[in-house]
Amino acid sequence: ARRDPRVRCCSRRGLGEVLELCAPFVRALAQGQPGGAAAEADALWNFETAVRENVTINGQPWEEAADDSRLQSGSSIKILEDQFDELIVETATRRKQWPKKILVHAIQTMKAEQEMLKLYQPVVKPAEIRPQPSQDAFITDLKQATEVVSKQIGEAMQSIPALIEKAEGFSRALTWQPTLELCKLRQEVFSGCKAKEESNVQALIPAGEVTPTETVPSKNPYVLLKRRKATDSPKRRRYPLRRRKITLS
Repeated sequence: ARRDPRVRCCSRRGLGEVLELCAPFVRALAQGQPGGAAAEADALWNFETAVRENVTINGQPWEEAADDSRLQSGSSIKILEDQFDELIVETATRRKQWPKKILVHAIQTMKAEQEMLKLYQPVVKPAEIRPQPSQDAFITDLKQATEVVSKQIGEAMQSIPALIEKAEGFSRALTWQPTLELCKLRQEVFSGCKAKEESNVQALIPAGEVTPTETVPSKNPYVLLKRRKATDSPKRRRYPLRRRKITLS
């Protein structure tokens, strides 16, 4: 049998990676040729085609060989599924077994802590504090004073609303103080004017005349005559007399 002259390869994916590594060198060789980028693309395509035609993948040509990347991805998915199943089984087993093991260790730890607490002994023994007899009277007086003070505080708290009302009335009286002073001042001014007018009126009105009568016999020889009306004057027109009210008590 004639031997196949083509190169034998085991992985189509590995051969593709080798072609990707050789692509920069092929482009560098094609840079000096006329045609530019088109010439570089033709050279790279010719190189890849020649390699694919002269290799076999596990005894099969390039076109007939299966893509091992798909096989590898499928196998990796199967491996992951198997691992996931193993993890599920292991987790379920641990959920059934580990709580019992943990419970045993927890009970042992609690027992050890209780034994350690029994072995604990305080360094200083606590002593009982007993009050002295002289302090009893002091405590009694203090209680009585506290009761008195609390009673006074309660009375003070009850009298607070009345004090607040008195304070409000006092504040209102203080607000009326300027008005009262002004009223007193006006009263003094008008009382002075009134006294002056009365003095002027008394000066204008003449005194009553009393004349003896010999013709009319009477017990009282003197007769009180009526006051004369004051003469009309410009001063009287400016300051008319006020009628005085006399209250008889």
